[in-house]
Amino acid sequence: MTQTKRVTAPSLLSMKKRGEKIAVLTAYDYTFASLMDGAGVDVLLVGDSLGMVVQGVDDTLPVTLDDVIYHTRAVCRGAKRALVVADMPFMSYQVSPEEALRNAGRLLKETGAGAVKLEGGVNEAETVRRIAAAGIPVMGHVGLGPQSIRQLGAYRVQGKTVKAAERLIEDARAIEEAGAFSLVIEAAPWPVAERVTAGLSIPTIGIGAGPHCDGQVLVYADMLGLFTAFQPHFVRRFIQGGEVVTEAFQEYCRAVKSGEFPSLDESYAMDEGETEKFLRSNSSEQNAPAQPGYEL
Repeated sequence: MTQTKRVTAPSLLSMKKRGEKIAVLTAYDYTFASLMDGAGVDVLLVGDSLGMVVQGVDDTLPVTLDDVIYHTRAVCRGAKRALVVADMPFMSYQVSPEEALRNAGRLLKETGAGAVKLEGGVNEAETVRRIAAAGIPVMGHVGLGPQSIRQLGAYRVQGKTVKAAERLIEDARAIEEAGAFSLVIEAAPWPVAERVTAGLSIPTIGIGAGPHCDGQVLVYADMLGLFTAFQPHFVRRFIQGGEVVTEAFQEYCRAVKSGEFPSLDESYAMDEGETEKFLRSNSSEQNAPAQPGYEL
C-alpha cells in the first residue's frame, strides 16, 4: 500500500523552485477538509475568516485562539496529505513576541497543524523571527490585513501608489528575512505582487493579487458559490453551490412533507420471515377482548 506523501513547509519551497503552482483553500471542518484533501489541494488554511463563514459575525476580530484550535483539530483529522496552516487570530500575537510564541506553540501542540499564519510586515518581523526560531513554520501575510479593518475603515486594495507599493515590498522582504517559509499577499495590484514574487525566495500565495503569485488561496464558501451576499472582484465561483444546495434543501422539504421520503427501500426491515409474525401478533393483540377490571 502506497503511503500518501505529506505536504510540508519545505515542500512549498520546492514547488516554487520547480515552478509548480500551489493550490490553497480555507477549511474549517472535517468534511470539507477530507474532500479538499482528496481533490489534491496542497494547503488547508484554517483562517480566522471562520468568524464570518461559520460563526456569522461581521469580521474576523471576535475569533479567539480557542476557536481556531477547535476548527484546526477537525481539519487535521480530514487532511491526510495537505499542509494544515492555523491562522493566529486578532490579539494572539500583537502584545509581544513572547506571547505570540506561546500561542503559536499552543496551535501546533493542541491541533496537529503544520504551520501558523499571522498578518503584518515590518511591524511583525520580530514576532515572526521569534516563532520561526523556535522551529514553528510561519506563513506571513502582507497587503490587506483583515484584522486591521477598524483602522482601514473598509476592505481596500493596498499598494496602489508607488509609495504604497514600496512599503508593501519592504514588508514582504522583512517577513522573508525574519524566517517565514511563505507569504500571503492579499488585495494588491498584480504588478506589485509580481515584483514581490520575483524578488523573494519563498513562495507567495495570492488572494486578489493577480496571476503571478506562486499559488492562490480563496475562501471555500466564495469559490463554491455558497456565499452569495456579494462577490469580491477577485473571486471566481467554480460552481453556483448556493443555488444547488438550496434546491436540494427545497426538494428534501417537499419529499418529507408529501410522505415520499423515506420509502420502505430507505427503511430497516426485520429478519426474514419475522415481519409477518410480528404483524399477525400485533393484529391479534389489538383484537383480543378487554380484560375485566375494577373501577376506583
